[in-house]
Amino acid sequence: MLKVYNYNELSKTDLEQLTLRNTDAGNEIRETVENILQNVKQNGDQALRDYALKFDQVTLNQLFADENEIAELDKQVSEEQKQAIKTAYQNIYKFHQNQFRTEEKVETMPGVTCWRELRPIEKVGLYIPGGTAVLPSTFLMLGIPAKIAGCHEIVVCSPPQKDGKINPYIAFVAQLLGVKKVFLVGGAQAIAAMAYGTKSIPKVDKIFGPGNQYVTKAKTIIQSTTVTAIDIPAGPSEVLIIADETANPVFVAADLLAQAEHGVDSQSVLVSTSQKLIDETITELEKQLPVLPRAEITKKAIANSYAVFTDTFSEAMDFSNQYAPEHLILATDNWRQITNQIINAGSVFLGNLTPESAGDYASGTNHTLPTSAYARAYSGVSVDSFVKKITFQHLSPEGLQNIGKTVEILAELEGLQAHKNAVTVRM
Repeated sequence: MLKVYNYNELSKTDLEQLTLRNTDAGNEIRETVENILQNVKQNGDQALRDYALKFDQVTLNQLFADENEIAELDKQVSEEQKQAIKTAYQNIYKFHQNQFRTEEKVETMPGVTCWRELRPIEKVGLYIPGGTAVLPSTFLMLGIPAKIAGCHEIVVCSPPQKDGKINPYIAFVAQLLGVKKVFLVGGAQAIAAMAYGTKSIPKVDKIFGPGNQYVTKAKTIIQSTTVTAIDIPAGPSEVLIIADETANPVFVAADLLAQAEHGVDSQSVLVSTSQKLIDETITELEKQLPVLPRAEITKKAIANSYAVFTDTFSEAMDFSNQYAPEHLILATDNWRQITNQIINAGSVFLGNLTPESAGDYASGTNHTLPTSAYARAYSGVSVDSFVKKITFQHLSPEGLQNIGKTVEILAELEGLQAHKNAVTVRM
């Protein structure tokens, strides 16, 4: 089941190895992805049809579901399911709407005014995973802030189902968001299509969405080789739980398994100041795992996971900050004492009654988050991800007189005479 380590017996090298994940030491993933990118770039729609047959085992007559098909598939969703999706939509919208703020103008000195204004990114591409699990929740997480930001064109790609259509839940979310077309493309080839453009799929300015290691690798290559940007390097999902004796091992085990069922390359980590809690959690894992519908996938992810025993909360938090988890759960009644020590985390879940699942679906926060230690430098997706913040400045006659001499001196000391002249001629 879970491998268990003692924090104080781990060397610096041991810690580095434990916190390392989703590596591609032999470059096998990169080589595969580069071939896919090149094929799509050269052969466009035909390459996408070939990959649909190869990876999804479907023959596609057209590469998209149109408005009529979306409306028809929408009917397969029950009223109870629609209401749950609507509730999630409302909470996510409410949380993200608060992020769209107009900044005040600042007079840095008399007559010199500076400010920033938001402009939406014109064309955005949303990748909605649909491999071993279809994720309409990701559609909500990406589509809602894109709408709030005012993006002019929203291109959506999601893998086809075995019947060659999109999932009915994806169709219902498309209806809610006002998206009239969903492209039936998955994997690295979807990223390539949105980055380069094909006859059917428009080229976009920025690509959003989580995925497996192939999708993540495609995004990172695209970002470094084209003018198309990406949101974050969001790869296989992960959770780190810090727990003490006040935690419930039934809850902790359920949270570890919830993350592990995403895929075989997901990872669930338990860090605890209580050896008893670790032991009881492992017992609970053995009870809960076998009855899960995705038990085989979950079992492989748990085999890739582990627990760490620490003497203190400070040690637990030191390990967490080095790991920099996508999801961090503080499974303790004493969470208020340690939140100020959190430096690196994508999204944090506080207390014993706050499962990570709440953020995955309906609390309102975004679940598209940095993985693989990228939380050290990246934030999760927000409305900010879908806008550009353009700076403006204006000088009045008084402002030019007040700032002119300063600019002249600074330009001169840098040896840039033309810069100085641009001020001098106005003085």
